[in-house]
Amino acid sequence: MRILDPLAGRYAAWLRLPAEATADVSAEDPALVRAMPMIMRIERAEPPPRTAMLEAAAAAAVAVCLDPRAAEPDGEWHDAVAEWVRAHIRKVARRARGAHWAAVEELPGVTVTVGGASVRALVPGRVVDTPKEVSRLQIAGSDLPADEPDPPESDVPVLWVNPKVEMTAGKAAAQVGHATMLLAALWQADGADLADWAAADYRCAVRTPSPQRWAELHPGEEPGRAWRERGVVAVRDAGFTEVAPGTVTVVAQLPRPD
Repeated sequence: MRILDPLAGRYAAWLRLPAEATADVSAEDPALVRAMPMIMRIERAEPPPRTAMLEAAAAAAVAVCLDPRAAEPDGEWHDAVAEWVRAHIRKVARRARGAHWAAVEELPGVTVTVGGASVRALVPGRVVDTPKEVSRLQIAGSDLPADEPDPPESDVPVLWVNPKVEMTAGKAAAQVGHATMLLAALWQADGADLADWAAADYRCAVRTPSPQRWAELHPGEEPGRAWRERGVVAVRDAGFTEVAPGTVTVVAQLPRPD
């Protein structure tokens, strides 16, 4: 079984759940809750562009999952990532700079830099076991001002962020990280070889569509059909932070052929 197969297997059922059911964690023991820490490098003097930061976060999250150390059954990260993927896919985004950033770079994970913006996605683990190098970092204050990127290139996946929902950069970073994981899961389930994407460091584009374009992208009530016919997959949030349970935060789209 591939490391992300559980995501592909439950994708359609998750989208069809009633909104309140997406936040049902009554069966979870708080001591066993797992999350992937995502550390955004935000220096005080030169904060990075928001779009570049989100693109780095999206690539870093899937890079950890598909790294041979996680994807191979005998890899040193495999058990940690597999246990996390089988449960609720939680991510916690924090910000770091200076010596604190240097400290988290020593922890197991993958750093991706896009346009001067760096994000390190760490190997997921139990929240109660979060290393002190991470737990001391702030979650609040991770927002970045909106920017106006160029239209996305046609040869990369595009992650379309819901234009009707306000999210901090930290929240959006977690959501686009979910999106690339789902995209990879369904892509692999269809038999795709992701070697070329891996060689390109899982490059993708993050954009905010118009409300009309968002409505066109949304998979609606037939997520399986939307994937087969339009190559789109949606992230539906459990509503633990910032957004209401059941909110579709991101729609990821496969590269468009020229």
